[in-house]
Amino acid sequence: MAGNKITKYDLVEAIYQNTSYEKKLVQDVVENLLLELKEGMKKGDTIELRGFGTFEPRLRRGREKARNPKTGEHLSVAPHYVAAFRSGQDLRKALWNLPIPADR
Repeated sequence: MAGNKITKYDLVEAIYQNTSYEKKLVQDVVENLLLELKEGMKKGDTIELRGFGTFEPRLRRGREKARNPKTGEHLSVAPHYVAAFRSGQDLRKALWNLPIPADR
């Protein structure tokens, strides 16, 4: 189950196949949805999609002593915002009984 990746193209294609809308319209709707999510979060808004989840900007505190793991360089990191997602009840229920692969 894990390891499969669904891209924006895959979402557009699936919606197109399941509806009678033109592919260009579906693509525009998906693009606009993502744009509105991003713009809302840029303003500091919390976006709640009932049953699916909540997107919110979350403040991550800065650190004086940080290290770039790639170069080993020591640096400081200023406080900044990151995108956070909390799954909704319907999504949590849908995922609860997913089969667990034998290698986990």
